[in-house]
Amino acid sequence: MMELMVINYCGEGGFRLQNGSLSVLINPPNNRLKADVVLKTETDLAHLNLNQIGEITVPGEYEVQGIEITGWMIPDESNQKSIKTAYLIKWEDISFVFLGATKKMPSAEILENFNDPSIVFVPFGGSYLNQEDVLKMVKQLEPAVVIPTFSADEKLVSKVFGQNITTQDKFVFKKKDLELGKMQVILLKENV
Repeated sequence: MMELMVINYCGEGGFRLQNGSLSVLINPPNNRLKADVVLKTETDLAHLNLNQIGEITVPGEYEVQGIEITGWMIPDESNQKSIKTAYLIKWEDISFVFLGATKKMPSAEILENFNDPSIVFVPFGGSYLNQEDVLKMVKQLEPAVVIPTFSADEKLVSKVFGQNITTQDKFVFKKKDLELGKMQVILLKENV
């Protein structure tokens, strides 16, 4: 049975998802943070270690303690030195989409894999996705919640999404709080 789900921003595009005693870290900024599963959306092939227990660094299908994780390579942003991976996490009937440090909108073929996501983490601002691509992708995916990553600019996020956004310490919710058809934009401050 699902307890409260908690999302914390760890800085540098990193997040922690927590449900009871289980936790998933995505792109942790350092090795101090511990979790049951660690996902990395960008992998340096020169330092690839597929034997690291509890760490997922390449595309594929995985299941860890009832958490289903599927990763797809982003061909436009991968090369001979590194692989960028977009992940779909299905956990307690909630689906999370992580695009990592994507600089271009993923292809339609990749986006088709993210059917009816509950929460989408969108790299936004600076050298990441531009406003037009963010809005186009969000319109296509229709998530219940959008969490901008790499951007802490409340005014810009509010303007782009047409909502008054305030930064939160963490996002705490249950499945029933994710009403489809009424998109929320949640901006988190670093809190780990």
